[in-house]
Amino acid sequence: MKLLDLHITGFGKFHQKSMEFHDGLNVIYGKNEAGKSTLHTFIRGMLFGIERGRGRIPKNDLYSKYEPWDSTSGYEGYLRLESSGNTFRIERNFSKNKKEVHVINETLGKEIVPDKAFYDQVLCGLTETSYNNTISIGQLKSATDGTMVAELKNYIANLNTSGSMALNITRASAFLKKQKKNLETQIVPEAARNYTTLLGEIRSIEQEISSPEFENQLTAFRGIQKDVNEQLAAKRSQREELIQKTAKGRQILAGNQFTDETSIRNYLANAEKVYGEYQAAAVAAGKKSRKAAAILFFLLAVLTCTAAALGLSGIIQPPAVFPLSSGRFWLLCLVPAPVCLLLGIFLIFRGKRFCKEAELSSGLIKEIFSRHLGDSSISDTAMKALSDRMNEFIRLNATLEKSEASMQEQQKEIEELEKKAQACTDEIEEQQKRQWELEKKLERLAFCKDQIDALQHVINENDRLREEIAAIDLALETMAEVSTSIRASFGLLLNKKASDLIAGITGGIYNSMSVDENLNIFMNTRTKLVPIEQVSSGTMDQIYLALRMAVARLMQGDQEPLPLIFDDSFVQYDDERLKTALKWLSETYDGQIIIFTCHQRELQMLKESGLPYHRIDM
Repeated sequence: MKLLDLHITGFGKFHQKSMEFHDGLNVIYGKNEAGKSTLHTFIRGMLFGIERGRGRIPKNDLYSKYEPWDSTSGYEGYLRLESSGNTFRIERNFSKNKKEVHVINETLGKEIVPDKAFYDQVLCGLTETSYNNTISIGQLKSATDGTMVAELKNYIANLNTSGSMALNITRASAFLKKQKKNLETQIVPEAARNYTTLLGEIRSIEQEISSPEFENQLTAFRGIQKDVNEQLAAKRSQREELIQKTAKGRQILAGNQFTDETSIRNYLANAEKVYGEYQAAAVAAGKKSRKAAAILFFLLAVLTCTAAALGLSGIIQPPAVFPLSSGRFWLLCLVPAPVCLLLGIFLIFRGKRFCKEAELSSGLIKEIFSRHLGDSSISDTAMKALSDRMNEFIRLNATLEKSEASMQEQQKEIEELEKKAQACTDEIEEQQKRQWELEKKLERLAFCKDQIDALQHVINENDRLREEIAAIDLALETMAEVSTSIRASFGLLLNKKASDLIAGITGGIYNSMSVDENLNIFMNTRTKLVPIEQVSSGTMDQIYLALRMAVARLMQGDQEPLPLIFDDSFVQYDDERLKTALKWLSETYDGQIIIFTCHQRELQMLKESGLPYHRIDM
């Protein structure tokens, strides 16, 4: 992979800044504070992105440090590179509110997904950490020999154990122990106990709901209730109809002032009696002999009084046959006169009484005939019609009594049906209550089964976690067992690669290196092993560079070499070492080399050595 060019829309101090790179050696020259580190960070950010720190932003947070100084510029840019014969353009926006990345394959003319496969292809599988510790080389930080030695030891151990400079055995062990502790906190020890408890409850509920008392008979009882209600409605309708008819009949009888058969018969008997009295009174009142007798008695009284008066006056004489004096005879003749008068008066008053009785009886019988027949004419026919009418009332009363008896029977049947309907209602309510209880049990059963399923997952997860913990224990045990042998053999390949490079970069002063089981680094000479603590800081820098180069080659394998980026990396080099390093880099490394520097001496030595390079001024 090699870099072609870049464009910065906004990044730190740069605004609309473009730069082009060539094959081979590129020297980017700029004075202090010209922005070399900013440009170096931009390249790294385009490849790996820049994440904003969480919480309170630390002072070294890259996102905040390199936000555009020009607030009108977007926090973005692009980088073009070539890999495996294809030209790619990586476009990236670093803004937290608009963070995005696009990758365009310019060779094929299409956008591709910026996934791990793409970055593994162009970066040969390097992570950001391994990138920072191999091909991206800052100042070699050899301020103190002890610090440099410790750093070298750590790098070697890291490379040996993981192939990445982010980890070492100590860190790996600590990480695994932390993972184990984290896994142990995730185990739910009461899951199995709860699972057993819920399983028992599920079996109990299933046994309960299978009992006959929870058999659903709602439909059957609702059917019975429907039939009973229909019968009840029919009976009530019939009874209501009969009540109305009976009420009308009773109203008819009451309108005629009858309450029962006895009252009707008594009324008829009374009518017959009145009619008989009327007939008798009418017959008695219509006799002429009584009138004649009365007249006769009056005439006798008059004649008697007249004869007596004439005799007393001497006009006439008493018969000779009577041996009485004339006065006494005629006085005796006056005696029958009052009797005849009284008898005549009696006969007259008796006749009037008979007439009055006949009139009274006639009024009563006329009223009876008029009320029941609608005609007050008095006759035997009318009397017979009245008798027939009363018989109709008797039959009506008999019918009403039968209807009332039937109503009582219907009432009893209605009461029985009402009891049956109430029993159905009670049973339906009981069934509904049982169904409600059943629903609650089913809900509980479903809940328990859901809990069982959840607990089964927890139990399975517990088993998985225990397996992982066992695997971690095995890994820790294995790591402890082989750590000694790893330290003894870890650097064979690395030593070989680094040794080949050390001979060239040190000008043949040292031609190999080795690392013992305690990660102590030694430089090999013909006479002895020289501990790295005894070499100069400049030599340490050379060894460090050789080690980085060896690591980069090992990690890239046979793939296309990645660009080496040096950011003021040769500060500790004297002129001779710098000249040797630059020549060695140009002759040894087949890939692109980019050197950021604030000194003119790199340019001068390249020019003096006749080494080809591309100069870029900032």
